[in-house]
Amino acid sequence: MVMLETLGAILRLAALTSAAIVGFAVARNFVRRRLRFVDAVQSPLAPIIAGAGALLLAMPATLLPFVSGWTAWVFGIAVGAGTASGARDLRRGEWRELPR
Repeated sequence: MVMLETLGAILRLAALTSAAIVGFAVARNFVRRRLRFVDAVQSPLAPIIAGAGALLLAMPATLLPFVSGWTAWVFGIAVGAGTASGARDLRRGEWRELPR
């Protein structure tokens, strides 16, 4: 029984980590590629709005067995951080295409 609990914890941690990495990378790349000429992405509210939207979109996934509420929150925070990072890259002039 302990082994199954440990396996479940490892799967939840893997889901949380992968959601954070994917959320950050996709948001940053999207801002750098698609929102390059959109002035609104430079607003201080843009990362907050993006993170809140990602959180709301990820909340239904918490019905799945290995996805917790923490995963949705971490995904939202990662998307907000990726948006902020992409906007900062644009301000610095580092907007070249990233490898896909």
